Amino acid sequence: MAATAQEDGDRGQERGQRGCEHYDRGCLLKAPCCDKLYTCRLCHDNNEDHQLDRFKVKEVQCINCEKIQHAQQTCEECSTLFGEYYCNICHLFDKDKKQYHCENCGICRIGPKEDFFHCLKCNLCLAMNLQGKHKCIENVSRQNCPICLEDIHTSRVVAHVLPCGHLLHRTCYEEMLKEGYRCPLCMHSALDMTRYWRQLDDEVAQTPMPSEYQNMTVDILCNDCNGRSTVQFHILGMKCKICESYNTAQAGGRRISLDQQ
Repeated sequence: MAATAQEDGDRGQERGQRGCEHYDRGCLLKAPCCDKLYTCRLCHDNNEDHQLDRFKVKEVQCINCEKIQHAQQTCEECSTLFGEYYCNICHLFDKDKKQYHCENCGICRIGPKEDFFHCLKCNLCLAMNLQGKHKCIENVSRQNCPICLEDIHTSRVVAHVLPCGHLLHRTCYEEMLKEGYRCPLCMHSALDMTRYWRQLDDEVAQTPMPSEYQNMTVDILCNDCNGRSTVQFHILGMKCKICESYNTAQAGGRRISLDQQ
């Protein structure tokens, strides 16, 4: 939904219509890059061949009186409230969702602020229950989601922190669990698999291998603890001797008959 500053508001948007699919707001942003009016930067980026720099926005247009003015929370002409929440750094207008501007992230986050802390190494705001309990990876939020390959740091989709420290969009994480349980980057288990490993213990115990395989061993590498061990081969899975995970892979060692040792 775009229009030049000389036209009557967002193209296809009626006068007085609030917001878009992304944000609830009472104004249009005047894009400093092309002088077009858009409800938000996402609407702009979806329709143009360049991106709107939110920090360079200087002017907005009221959806009611259509006056173009300096970016501010309330219309100077008709007193329309542009947004219950307004950040004069990001120029974010929206309903009140307990947002706060994080100086270290450089953008606004959905709060409340007291429920989050900024991890300086990960360079990301994380839930307080992860403070001191997550694996830090330097600037991890500046990497794209390994599932959809889209940006994580500025995404409106909540990020999910895996036990290995890597990040996925929460929606991508939920889709991933329908197909598998391992981090797509390092293959570490993406959630606590302890209960499933114990179920697999029972299945292995109840499923004897054919006689030609009963005395065979194989070298394995554990994706969870990175340990190496030599275990008895089993078609259902091979259990790490160090951490008891079945998230393992053959490490290239030959299967050796125990009778030959």
